[in-house]
Amino acid sequence: MKKMIVTFAVFACVFLLATCHSMGRRVTDGVFEGASIGFGGELRLSVTITNGEIADVVLISDRESYAVMSRTFPLLRQRIMEARSPVVDSVTGATITSFAVKAAVADASRQAGIDVGPITFATRGPAPAQLARPPVQTGIVVVGGGPAGLAAAIEARQSGAEDIILIEKLDVLGGSGKHNMNFSEIINSQAQLANGRSEPLETFMAHIAGREIVPERIPVWAQGAAEADAWLRGIGVQLNYNWGRFNLKAEADVYAGDHMMSGMEAELRRLGVDIRTGTKGIDLIMEGGAVTGVVVEDRHGRYNIMAGAVILATGGFAANRELLARHMPGTEALATTNPRHAVGHFIPLFEEYGFWMERMNGLVMSAPVLSVNRTLTGSIGASPGFIYVNENGERFVSETTGGLTLAHRFREQPNGRVFYIYDQNMFDEDYAGSRRLVGQYRAGYHVSAATLEELAARLGINGANLAAAVEAFNRAVDGYSSDPFRATAFTRRFGERGPFYGVQVTSAVHMTRGGVVPDERARVLMADGSVVRGLFAAGEVTATLGNFSAAVIFGRVAGREAAFSIAQ
Repeated sequence: MKKMIVTFAVFACVFLLATCHSMGRRVTDGVFEGASIGFGGELRLSVTITNGEIADVVLISDRESYAVMSRTFPLLRQRIMEARSPVVDSVTGATITSFAVKAAVADASRQAGIDVGPITFATRGPAPAQLARPPVQTGIVVVGGGPAGLAAAIEARQSGAEDIILIEKLDVLGGSGKHNMNFSEIINSQAQLANGRSEPLETFMAHIAGREIVPERIPVWAQGAAEADAWLRGIGVQLNYNWGRFNLKAEADVYAGDHMMSGMEAELRRLGVDIRTGTKGIDLIMEGGAVTGVVVEDRHGRYNIMAGAVILATGGFAANRELLARHMPGTEALATTNPRHAVGHFIPLFEEYGFWMERMNGLVMSAPVLSVNRTLTGSIGASPGFIYVNENGERFVSETTGGLTLAHRFREQPNGRVFYIYDQNMFDEDYAGSRRLVGQYRAGYHVSAATLEELAARLGINGANLAAAVEAFNRAVDGYSSDPFRATAFTRRFGERGPFYGVQVTSAVHMTRGGVVPDERARVLMADGSVVRGLFAAGEVTATLGNFSAAVIFGRVAGREAAFSIAQ
């Protein structure tokens, strides 16, 4: 990440110098191509200059995440077209991508002779006017536009609620859910049944037993897991690819997350839900022990949204170093797969109001993730077709190690550099499974070579040590020697089929487990176990051992129960 920041800083300096040289030039109409560096690499676009002003912006190519770029570029283009300038506010939740787009537009503008001044990460448009606004009245307000919030708003509308406002502090919806590969821990979907995988509710309940603070939530979770596929198909979202016991994707090579979030957002708009992005929940409005609204803030200032019910779906705090240090000392120094807005800003309020909170010292680690962008890659298994090595080409940990132990071992390696090396057997298995490795290899993140020595040279690691590490691993698997890193626990030799593949990886905090405790109806509970009237919650803001699918399931529960509560 430090290398990425340095790269961006160098680019910004070069761009600033180029901008200075453009001063005094005459403006020329035409189409000009601009370039910049985004989160994933080079970004190119064209800018049409007519009568000395920006008349059009067209994206040519980029290496950004589709889930981010497909949401960011249209909004940013609209702002640039309205201002006739790249000096506009970035799209929150996509800072680096926004910088890249604005810098590329400025690059093209400079070629036409338009001086827009320096473009940096701090570049913003003119400050908007601050307005005094009266309170807004609605039936239900949903705070958070991720998987749980979108599901809650849709279900609330389907359950009869007429007036619903959904607020999201970022400029785009979808939360972290839009990056998820799998919609996992789902049962009896069309794709699973077609593969002969039928799961009794009792079996699934046994699988998730003990994960909830309130035991009554387990059967609700299981029922929701059995109904989720039909509900999604009812709103036009189809998950047609099943691999493994519980995993669903949109298609073999199409992730579930972006497909689902796009479909759910489209359904919200079709249902006429009032969506207010760029609007942050600041505080709860409490009257007589009940929650009656939310204090919110947008670019024009603060105002109150009064509601019959409030649903909190504000996510976790994996990017909040202060809270991580407080509840899990040492984890604040680790990378995270979450965007920087995942800060759990309601947690101090939960403590102030005396809500029941649990599992604040729990988290989920992702390993391995790509060092370049913290995207999950590979897998951890009992019979792996991969090994971990450091830049010296040496193994240093068992490939079955996970969690914080693996994260700390990664950090201990020379220069913090760790590589995930895998063979053709694993590539072939992945092609029939998640296809995560396959997709990242095709996108250019992984490198390959015919031999381990050639691969080592391409990755910049010690080839002789890598060959020795593989030989020692296989001797241990064959039972001829012991291994301090537990290769003797494996049943499969490594590297019997080339070509070979590799990528630099790290470990990162994926999600936090702590938050408020809701009951089986998604109602938030006080520390004494009593119900907080008017307040519901779902997703990572709750004390959960669930994941993406559980956020959608209990988001639906929250939406349905909130609708019923205001109808009484």
